[in-house]
Amino acid sequence: MDAGSWPQTSSGKAKARSPLQDQLTHRKNSRENLDRFIPNRSAMDFDFAHYMLTEGRKGKENPVVSSPSREAYQKQLAEALNMNRTRILAFKNKPPTPVELIPDHILNPPLHSKSTKPKRHIPQSSERTLDAPDIVDDFYLNLLDWGSSNILSIALGNTVYLWNASDSSTSELVTVDEEDGPVTSVSWAPDGRHIAIGLNSSHVQLWDSTSNRLLRTLKGGHRGRVGSLAWNNHILTTGGMDGRIINNDVRIRSHIVETYRGHQQEVCGLKWSSSGQQLASGGNDNLVHIWDSSMTSSSSPTHWLHRLEDHRAAVKALAWCPFQGNLLATGGGGGDQCIKFWNTHTGACINSVNTGSQVCALLWNKNERELLSSHGFTQNQLILWKYPSMVKMAELTGHTSRVLYMTQSPDGCTVASAAGDETLRFWNVFGTPELSKPKPRANPEPFAHINRIR
Repeated sequence: MDAGSWPQTSSGKAKARSPLQDQLTHRKNSRENLDRFIPNRSAMDFDFAHYMLTEGRKGKENPVVSSPSREAYQKQLAEALNMNRTRILAFKNKPPTPVELIPDHILNPPLHSKSTKPKRHIPQSSERTLDAPDIVDDFYLNLLDWGSSNILSIALGNTVYLWNASDSSTSELVTVDEEDGPVTSVSWAPDGRHIAIGLNSSHVQLWDSTSNRLLRTLKGGHRGRVGSLAWNNHILTTGGMDGRIINNDVRIRSHIVETYRGHQQEVCGLKWSSSGQQLASGGNDNLVHIWDSSMTSSSSPTHWLHRLEDHRAAVKALAWCPFQGNLLATGGGGGDQCIKFWNTHTGACINSVNTGSQVCALLWNKNERELLSSHGFTQNQLILWKYPSMVKMAELTGHTSRVLYMTQSPDGCTVASAAGDETLRFWNVFGTPELSKPKPRANPEPFAHINRIR
């Protein structure tokens, strides 16, 4: 008989059951037999009880023919012996009410009393793969970025291409001259319209993607290629092979407004925190620096807030946590292979995990407490980690060369990765975000609900 099915009986006929079994079942279910009563012996009349058990019950269960004289005699005898009582056994107190140690609703909860969140399915293969010929296989560069307008930019050799995720259309933004190329970094401005392009010639170009027009070229800041870029509102921060980090105000003619000096070798990673207060930088000198915007100075190079020296290889992978503003994740190169977590207020290392391979890029899930890492030799995989336990949730394979570049769609669901195997792959690794109420403003204006007085 299959699980969940019940035996059927023909109409009009009940299933035959054993009486013995039926009685046992009745006794087990009857609450009358669950309690044991102890009688009060001092109130008992054993002579009367013996008579009722031997002679008195004959008239009830086995009636006999009796004469009027016999009935009169029995009546006088009953009065003499006080036999008109209805109780034989006397009890001092009522039996106690049984105590229910564990409420029934706890032992047998309703089937759907609590809604459980279904486990998210994580596809193990990429949902889409695009060709990326001539992509530069260089660990220290940043050639992939996904803007807020849902347009992905990728640098292939001397050319920057735009791929519109809404309609899957592709267009060429610019092909730089040979003396300037190849392109060494790309980064979208927060508006999703303007894009910065770092060049091997040490210059940085600003483009309007809607009109395909070059707006300006930033010169004079670096003495080598510009491999890392990061926006903070109207400030474009650039990191170069010369070890310099420069803040450029793109609104003014004299664009260099601040210089950070702390790295001795190429700066290959730059990330501003979501608040815009702290900047993290990673370099080929195995160092991570935390810079505070409140400590800036236009007259002299700004000193770092924290200098983190725990990595044993170049640090390119940097990711600020979206749900804890002072938590930074960093990843080391082939000689280190570790992901480290830092409290950027104190500079303390919270945790360190050895991944077993070169860490090329890091991305936080915007909707869950998860971290995605991309790797080089030997498996060239992406690994999804549960934070803070750092338990592996999934390993995504498909690339045949180290996965140097990763970026995330504006809605936080899809991740794009590019590798030295000249492929661009899309992974639905972070799932679909749940609908939620709009977030309140971070810094609401005081007395905003009161009309202004003119």
